[in-house]
Amino acid sequence: DTHLGGEDFDNRMVNHFIQEFKRKHKKDISENKRAVRRLRTACERAKRTLSSSTQASVEIDSLFEGVDFYTSITRARFEELNADLFRGTMEPVEKALRDAKLDKAAVHEIVLVGGSTRIPKIQKLLQDFFNGKELNKSINPDEAV
Repeated sequence: DTHLGGEDFDNRMVNHFIQEFKRKHKKDISENKRAVRRLRTACERAKRTLSSSTQASVEIDSLFEGVDFYTSITRARFEELNADLFRGTMEPVEKALRDAKLDKAAVHEIVLVGGSTRIPKIQKLLQDFFNGKELNKSINPDEAV
């Protein structure tokens, strides 16, 4: 799905933390472009960290009206926030197999394409779908087509 990508996962995390900031500090940062941009950058970093660690911290000094924002997110919470998006990632795989009239057992190699394929949940969904078949991780997903 070329319309689903890292930005979609980032948006979920950004919205999650906007709500958390509102809860903790009784302030809404959603209309402040600079604060949201800084939060988005921190969320992108956290998302990448969660591909190799089970927890990531988000630390932004003076995020909004002089208030520092220090929080963290677990990989499990990230997966919860994006559960529907993760489920949706398998639809194009199933459609490609149907269109090609191929059984998944006939697939020799699974090459990951796009940076979001580094997300462990996406790798697990793919591996489970293909009955535990190893994924080809030797090709850089940012350069594969």
